[in-house]
Amino acid sequence: MVLAASLINPSFGLLFWMLIGFGILVFILAKFAWPVITKSIAKREEYIETQLAEAEKIKNELANMEKKHDEMMAQTKAERDKILSDARKISEKMYEEAKLKANNEASALIEDAKKAINFEKMKAMTDIKNEIANLSIDIAEKLIRKELADKDKQEQLIEDWMKEINLN
Repeated sequence: MVLAASLINPSFGLLFWMLIGFGILVFILAKFAWPVITKSIAKREEYIETQLAEAEKIKNELANMEKKHDEMMAQTKAERDKILSDARKISEKMYEEAKLKANNEASALIEDAKKAINFEKMKAMTDIKNEIANLSIDIAEKLIRKELADKDKQEQLIEDWMKEINLN
């Protein structure tokens, strides 16, 4: 128990040697260990700051890339919309041109058909007139033959023509 009491209440000599030992330890640590430790801590701080700066730089680059990506997407969408709009306009123009061409062709076909109908009508009218003329001639020929079959009637007809000729 005496030993335990001496550790709790140390004597002046023990305190003196403990202070000298602690001073030597602090001197050795200050001379050799602390410069290495502080240098290592400073290096570590510098490395961490460099890594943080690089991380911030990468973060900024990523934000710029996202911004560029969004701009490119907007530009691509605008180009796509323009292409679709142009395609729609071209399609509508082609449709209108085809419709106009079809209408013109239909009008031309109708005009050609009307001309053909008129031509056929005139041809039919001419054929009918010729047929009527031929029938009239045949009828007249038959009538004249019938009229002229009798000799008295022939002489009477010649006398009538002579009287008409003398009058003119």
